[in-house]
Amino acid sequence: MVKPSGLLLTHGAGGDSSHRLLVALEEHLQLPVYRMDFPYRKEGRKAPDRAPKLMAALHDEVEIAAETLGVRADRLAFGGRSMGGRICSMAIAEGLPASAVVLLSYPLHPPGKPDRLRIEHFPDLTVPTLFVNGDRDPFGTPDELDAHIGAIAGPTQVHWLEGQRHDPKPTFDDEIIEVVGAFLRSL
Repeated sequence: MVKPSGLLLTHGAGGDSSHRLLVALEEHLQLPVYRMDFPYRKEGRKAPDRAPKLMAALHDEVEIAAETLGVRADRLAFGGRSMGGRICSMAIAEGLPASAVVLLSYPLHPPGKPDRLRIEHFPDLTVPTLFVNGDRDPFGTPDELDAHIGAIAGPTQVHWLEGQRHDPKPTFDDEIIEVVGAFLRSL
């Protein structure tokens, strides 16, 4: 395992890099944080691009993030909310060098469609992986995630936010920051 020197954070499909949780992580983690916007947000569009374009944008941003944070690109951990975390995990599974991945509200499947799982890349995910999800998230229940997390090749940790759905309430930000910080420090 490689100890991360910085964290690149991405946003969910409906948000941007100014999401309160991403800002709070940047302000309170004991690690340099770089928040990025995907191109569709920079262009003022609401609908996300397809995964290959989002992953390409993530690859394009890595050197900028590393230079901005003053760290080596291969010492970055990656993560994000919902779609952004999923895109990070897919890019890492396809070979993007990373020291870890932090998945906040991972969208295991679209709400109400548990047969449309987003786990094809799990066996190729070899870096330490942290999931922080609400235990009432319609994008994946604790039982559903538990049934598939074993497919991830690398070490995994899961933290459930009690009574929370896909977008945890701000009162849970401190708990999330503590869990993410402890995970990154443990590497």
